[in-house]
Amino acid sequence: MKTNMTPEEREGFRRRLRVRLRWIIAAPLILLLFLLFIAVGGEVVRQLWNWLLPPLFAFPRITFWQALGLLALCRILFGGFSSSGSRFRRRMEDSMTPEDRERFRRRIRERWGLGASSREAQESTREVT
Repeated sequence: MKTNMTPEEREGFRRRLRVRLRWIIAAPLILLLFLLFIAVGGEVVRQLWNWLLPPLFAFPRITFWQALGLLALCRILFGGFSSSGSRFRRRMEDSMTPEDRERFRRRIRERWGLGASSREAQESTREVT
């Protein structure tokens, strides 16, 4: 860090450092939660299969790894690859006015320490010239 930084440069440096630290902490936590979600899903499928299908239809019991494979196969065949979050976001944004939508996007970028969108960057360069 330079010693002769202006207060604005120092604040920008601190903000970038906070964002990096937030991601250093959040990324492993997100990965852990994702793996936990997959493990719980596989275990639920295994338990349900082994509880229902062998007594009803004389199917063999399955292992955890087979349950994970079955879960992935069902996701591919019936669920596709789109996330439900994108549908939720699309519905939410459709119900907003353009001003509310822009305010929402700006707050999200500020919250997560992201820079200005390309549209905002273009608008700011137009204002300068």
